[in-house]
Amino acid sequence: MVKRIIVIGANAAGVEAASAARKKDHTAEITLITDEKTAGYSRCGLPFVIGGQIPSFKDLIVFSQAYFKMMKLNLKTETRVTAINTKDKTVTVVAKTGVTETLQYDSLVIATGAYAFTPPIKGSDKQGIHSLRTIEDGEHILQAVNKGAKSAVIMGAGLIGLETGVALRERGLKVTVVEMLPQILPQMLDADMAQIVKEHLEAHGMCIFTEKAVEEFLGEDKVLAIMAGGEKIAADLFLSAFGVRANTKLAVEAGIPLGESKGIKTNARMETEVKDVYAIGDCAETPHLITHKPVCPQLGTVAVKQGRVAGINAGGGYAIFPGVLGSAVTRLFDIEAGVTGLTEAAAKRAGIEVITGVISSKTRAAYYPNALPIKVKLVIERESQRIVGAQIVGGEEVTQRINALSLAIQKGMTVRELAKADTAYAPPLNETWEPMILAAEMVLMKLR
Repeated sequence: MVKRIIVIGANAAGVEAASAARKKDHTAEITLITDEKTAGYSRCGLPFVIGGQIPSFKDLIVFSQAYFKMMKLNLKTETRVTAINTKDKTVTVVAKTGVTETLQYDSLVIATGAYAFTPPIKGSDKQGIHSLRTIEDGEHILQAVNKGAKSAVIMGAGLIGLETGVALRERGLKVTVVEMLPQILPQMLDADMAQIVKEHLEAHGMCIFTEKAVEEFLGEDKVLAIMAGGEKIAADLFLSAFGVRANTKLAVEAGIPLGESKGIKTNARMETEVKDVYAIGDCAETPHLITHKPVCPQLGTVAVKQGRVAGINAGGGYAIFPGVLGSAVTRLFDIEAGVTGLTEAAAKRAGIEVITGVISSKTRAAYYPNALPIKVKLVIERESQRIVGAQIVGGEEVTQRINALSLAIQKGMTVRELAKADTAYAPPLNETWEPMILAAEMVLMKLR
């Protein structure tokens, strides 16, 4: 009998799951369902279309219609899933035409992602508050720019907020960022590292307010200004970048349990507590490799890896997903920032006593033309001397250093072992002393 696999959601996690399931089971009937017009595109690329680095939103489509046909995946776009019945193993869907259909499954993969969250602030029901989650969101923002918007207020200084703020600044808009916490990128960087990024953004003309909460949206039907920290800030464009929340509504209504992180609870096979139902991507939780506590990392890299694991299992194979370190990087104007593992603040919250080493260096030999500054921060568990986190801010070459430190953490490397690492040098490419090694030496000096 032909196995029926349904995947709810058709972007990073969902398409990867369907593809992995097809590779495992060549005869299965695999259906992908999305309420969006476009499937299989990169959400992470949206700010860079707005900024003009990528010519069109169409360029973000990673999987064409031809791919779905080649893989024999039944793709249903502009189709909304209204209910999951785990007892009967059915999914109820409503097409754009209004036609309701009940589909049977043997394995179900939930990849419903996350949604942009706006707190219940006075006036938040007014028109004119944008978010950036879908291609349609991006088109609306770009439309406002093309219609003559001259200024923008970004509410929230996380990755999406800052990347979109930079994009709008590159389009010539006056950009103001409002963040209620004392620093920007609070989930990604410690305050000392975030300050470097903040100063860089301000040097490029962005106005950044920290410790200012949005209190009210002002205007009649449409938002014309906000009140933040007792100050009125007017603009032509308003972006809600307060954060995202796991889209778990369907799962909750179907009686599928959530976990501590408010994401859908899963095991190492990405299976929920309901047999034959998997959850992946931004809606699913997974353990942190250092704290072993459940987290909802909401990163594209995590989504595709979880998708592959769930797809293999849904297709009758066996695969596990061990967990995450939350490794992430970004580029904002001419500066790159990256993180892996725990920040110093996150380690303290987890009850881990740490010691840090911070070093400022150059990306090439100091005498070589265009050598750029780079700052490395290592977070070390004091007792075991294991590396548990790293942050890097610099002009170039941040990503691969973060990747190297991610591997070091996963392999349980100590700071003493890192300090002895054999690293490469050439004047156009790196300093004689690798900055990561110098940061390790700083920790060892403290330990002595």
